Amino acid sequence: MNTISVALATFNEEKNIIKCLESVKDWVDEIVIVDGSSTDKTVEIAKKFKAKILVTDNPPIFHINKQKAIDLCRNDWILQLDADEVIKEELKKEILRVIINKQINGYWIPRKNYFLGRWLSKGGQYPDYTLRLYKKGKGRLPCKSVHEQAHVEGETKYLKSPLLHYPYPDFSHYLDHFKRYTDIFSSELKQEKVEINFINSIQYIFIKPSLWFLKTYIRHKGIVDGFPGLIFCFFSAIRFPVAYLKYWKGK
Repeated sequence: MNTISVALATFNEEKNIIKCLESVKDWVDEIVIVDGSSTDKTVEIAKKFKAKILVTDNPPIFHINKQKAIDLCRNDWILQLDADEVIKEELKKEILRVIINKQINGYWIPRKNYFLGRWLSKGGQYPDYTLRLYKKGKGRLPCKSVHEQAHVEGETKYLKSPLLHYPYPDFSHYLDHFKRYTDIFSSELKQEKVEINFINSIQYIFIKPSLWFLKTYIRHKGIVDGFPGLIFCFFSAIRFPVAYLKYWKGK
C-alpha cells in the first residue's frame, strides 16, 4: 500500500489551518509542518491533529520552509499544501486512485482561487495548475521565487479535481500579501542587478503592466469574473512598477 505525507509551511495561520487539516486528517498517513515561529495559535492547533512540527525562522522565500517540511516526510508520496487550501472528496478519491501508478512520479493539480467573494474562472486563475503531489525523493522546490513550481524527476500527469484555495479572507489581507510579494520582487531585481535607466523605466512602469493587464483581462478573459476579475488583473499588472520603484528607491 502506498502511503502519503502532507507537507506544510506555516506562519500565523490560525484562521485557515483547521479547514486545511480537517480535509486531510482521515486519509493521509502523516502531517508534517514547518512553522516560521508563529505568534498566534497555529502550532497549538496543529498539535491537536498530531502533526509532526518543526518551529524555525520565517524566511522571505516561504518555499525554504516548505522544502524543510518535504525533507522531513517519510512516506511514499508527498502532498504539499498551503494552510489556506482545502481538499474535497472528489480530489481525495482521485489522489488515492492515482498513487498506485508506479510509472508516474508527480501530478499537477488544478487550483480554484477564491477572491472578493467569488471563484475566479478566467484571467489565468483557473485552472491554476500547481505541481503538488509527487513521490518522495523525486520532487524538490528550487527555493528561489515565491511562485516557483516543484521540479520533479520523471513523468508527470494532470489531475482533474480541483484544489480549493482561500488565500484572502478580506481585501486588507490581499494588500498585505501584495506588499510582501512586491518587496520580494524588488529584491529579485536587485539580485539580477537590473539597471535603473530610461529603457527599463519605460518597460517596468508602462509596457510590462500594460501588456500583462491586456493578457490577463482581455486575452485570458479576466473580464468574465466581473469586478473581482478586474481588481485581480489590475493589481497583478501593477506589481511591475511597484516593485521597480521600490528597487529604485532602495538604491
